[in-house]
Amino acid sequence: MPFAFSTLGCHGAPLDEVLKLALSNQITGLELRTAPDEFTHTGLSAAERRELRSRIEDAGLEILAVSSYVKLCAVEEQPLEAHLELAADLGARGVRVFPGDDPTDETGAGEFRALDRVATAPKESRILLETHDSHSAGRKMAALLSLIDSNVAGHNVQVIWDSAHTWSHGETPAEAFAHLRPWLEFVQIKQSDSTQNYRPVAIEDGDFPIQDLLKALEGTDYPLSLEWETKWHPHLPSLEETLPAVARWLTPR
Repeated sequence: MPFAFSTLGCHGAPLDEVLKLALSNQITGLELRTAPDEFTHTGLSAAERRELRSRIEDAGLEILAVSSYVKLCAVEEQPLEAHLELAADLGARGVRVFPGDDPTDETGAGEFRALDRVATAPKESRILLETHDSHSAGRKMAALLSLIDSNVAGHNVQVIWDSAHTWSHGETPAEAFAHLRPWLEFVQIKQSDSTQNYRPVAIEDGDFPIQDLLKALEGTDYPLSLEWETKWHPHLPSLEETLPAVARWLTPR
């Protein structure tokens, strides 16, 4: 199964360091966190985009996603098109976006804003909706994707399955996979502790049911991508320390 990681786990690191980390751990792909303080951002010139793409491709790596912080359901204007253009220039599979709906709004207005944004977005690159915030549960994300399917012909929206989020919302890996499979692009993994309100923890210290996830995915080739959130949770061990631990964690028992 292809294995990747998000540069959220080595935030601020230069490209040389990221490539070295990937190549020394048998990584096949990257999620590129896109922000002004990273080497990936929408302000890159055409020449800078060509160089970034070339260096990643020359290292034999695939860009699974340009990881934006666009919120598809939000009221505010969102820089979706700029991120889609960046993803196309870098040869990425698509742009990671969040739903970002207002959980107190029961009118469905946020989901209809999402429909409008999808309908008017360029189709050259996929929009990759992550199971996150207002749509962390697989069943709720599946309902949104079904709505998009019914209302936007020829759309190019897929799902990034953050498997820890669906688990924290009461779904087993098998249940979440059944909900999301029609739209699934790749699967994010991380470790967390359900006894600490699903707090991210070191690989050896949590209870995420990784073997149940691997069983649910058996016979498929969806990439697994480690989303190691040291940017937001500095108590976590470094990505350099964690990647070998993940390799052991994924070994069938």
